[in-house]
Amino acid sequence: MAIEIPSNLTPELVPLSWLLGTWEGTGSLWYEGAEETPFGQIITFTQDGLPFVEYRAESFLLDDQGQKLRPLTVETGFWQIDRPQVDGDVGPGLVPADVVPVHKDADSVETLRNEDDGFNILATIAHPGGLTENYVGMIKGPVVRLQTGNMLQDDITKEYAGSVRLWGLVNGNLMWDWETANPVTRKLEKHASAELRKTSSMTGDDLGATMFGSLDDEPGDGESK
Repeated sequence: MAIEIPSNLTPELVPLSWLLGTWEGTGSLWYEGAEETPFGQIITFTQDGLPFVEYRAESFLLDDQGQKLRPLTVETGFWQIDRPQVDGDVGPGLVPADVVPVHKDADSVETLRNEDDGFNILATIAHPGGLTENYVGMIKGPVVRLQTGNMLQDDITKEYAGSVRLWGLVNGNLMWDWETANPVTRKLEKHASAELRKTSSMTGDDLGATMFGSLDDEPGDGESK
């Protein structure tokens, strides 16, 4: 699968460039009282020239026929190379980054490569219910491994002890696996997995239409024209 590099991509994001775009697919969910519950998912990874990728994952429960049943959840966040932030980086707040990126070419980015021949990454992911996680891990080629490094939980947050996520590009599809830690034993337990295909839609107007069908369709509306 050829990977398209956007013309405005900062060199620091080249290791994450294979993630960019919109991915749609289905998977299975495990939780107390239910096993292998089918769900659908739409994930988008976007960038605007700054040294981080914006992440959004929208998930839906599916019925036995694979049609969209009802919304499941949404999570959003930012993925980036895990390195100290310096004066030339954006922030805090609205303080702009320097016009010239901190890591302006491939040679500079190579200095960030770790001893395992990959790049350390940080993924900040926010969930509904007052939970935000900082995942730390590594990206090496088309493989990502993330684990909860620290998290912010509000008084209203359900009990949660962190997780490990694996992502990989297999035969052009994005495959991922998610294990969560048992709050009592801290042992990892299977939570969800999915396989997503890359799609051309980037606007959100028709995301999921090919996978779930339109909610406005009436029986018999699927005739070709």
